[in-house]
Amino acid sequence: MNETEFFKALADPTRRAVFERLADGEMNATALRQGFAMSQPAISQHLAVLRSAGLIAEQKLGRNVMYRINPDGIARMHQWLSRYHAFWPKRVDELRQLLKEMDQ
Repeated sequence: MNETEFFKALADPTRRAVFERLADGEMNATALRQGFAMSQPAISQHLAVLRSAGLIAEQKLGRNVMYRINPDGIARMHQWLSRYHAFWPKRVDELRQLLKEMDQ
């Protein structure tokens, strides 16, 4: 899995909504589909994209497949984003200084 895959996976609003639902806890595809106007095969395709990006994991329990957020996928995304976190404090300070100068 690389950064491009998880950003591509989350670029779709439906996949983001499915991913956000899974933040509330483990669910099967039928429960995840509720509230969406889409077929079971369509939700399965979205789940496959999220799974191949490493953002979710699945576990078979009898006849059901349960989906959950994959902590390793989230850790990789967080690791990528944290590289850019260092840029923001300096920029905010520079903006604050600019605004202060504009007020004077």
